[in-house]
Amino acid sequence: MSALTTKAPAPAHQGPEQPTAGKRIRRRTREKQWPAYVFLSPWMIGAVVLTLVPMAVSLYLSFTDYNLFDPPKWIGLRNYTDMLTDDPRYWRSVGTTMLYVVVAVPLKLGLALGVAMLLKNLSRGRAFYRSAFYAPSLLGASMSIALVWRALFNDGGTISRGLGAIGIHTGGWVGNADLSVYVIVLLTVWQFGAPMVIFLAGLQQISPDLYEAAALDGAGRWRQFVSVTVPMLSPVVFFNLVLEVINSFQVFTPAFAVSGGEGGPADSTLFYTLYLYERGFTASHMGYASAMAWLLLIAIGVVTLILFRTSRSWVFYADDTEGASR
Repeated sequence: MSALTTKAPAPAHQGPEQPTAGKRIRRRTREKQWPAYVFLSPWMIGAVVLTLVPMAVSLYLSFTDYNLFDPPKWIGLRNYTDMLTDDPRYWRSVGTTMLYVVVAVPLKLGLALGVAMLLKNLSRGRAFYRSAFYAPSLLGASMSIALVWRALFNDGGTISRGLGAIGIHTGGWVGNADLSVYVIVLLTVWQFGAPMVIFLAGLQQISPDLYEAAALDGAGRWRQFVSVTVPMLSPVVFFNLVLEVINSFQVFTPAFAVSGGEGGPADSTLFYTLYLYERGFTASHMGYASAMAWLLLIAIGVVTLILFRTSRSWVFYADDTEGASR
């Protein structure tokens, strides 16, 4: 009996390859995402054209001798070496800026936290006082307010006359090399409204049960502040600290207005950004100013990194499952 052989039917003609389930999902995802890219495109174009490209140009100019009128001339690291080794005014501007940061930031945050704690316990008129204390943060950065502040602390101004009436004769603070920088410090501290609002929001998130438990253990108000308020508010303190430090390194308008754009007297108000402006736009050394700008960016980045690294030892997060600071 012969073996019967059966031939397999020839495969039917196949059409175009059908997309797999994964490809269909990715296609639908792309179809849903394109409107987001359309709405984000103005910001993305602005970030590239107004931020990334100018930064790249500035980085190139920092290695050149450029006076705004002639083509840039490549000089390598000369701007950086001259700045760090042969420019005493540069180091004076660094010292003035560091003094301002070290004095102004703690005073501003301390005042903001104190007022926020008072407003937290205020039963009536909280919204009014919150708005009143926040208003200087909106107005203080303007040139007009800085000029008014200069008039207040100038020789014969309201502050000098008021202090003289009670027997404190300091003269005009603006013309005093030992006091002029503190005019700008006080102007900055006066603008404590923005961190105050953030502190107030953080204080309102602390559970009253924690204070009740501390009171049952015999803790007074100071002990409750140290053991409850500070740890629970530490993420907000850290947030405000980082913002204020970054902003303080970039202060310009008050220094320009109070010193008349010259950083005087005796370079006592020669802040880093003011000296950068002077070298770039007054002396037309734009390559040198670009190098200063990049060193400022690096310095701010290093300080911010240090703050983030050290925050692991003092910032407490309530959702930390181990209950420890990270």
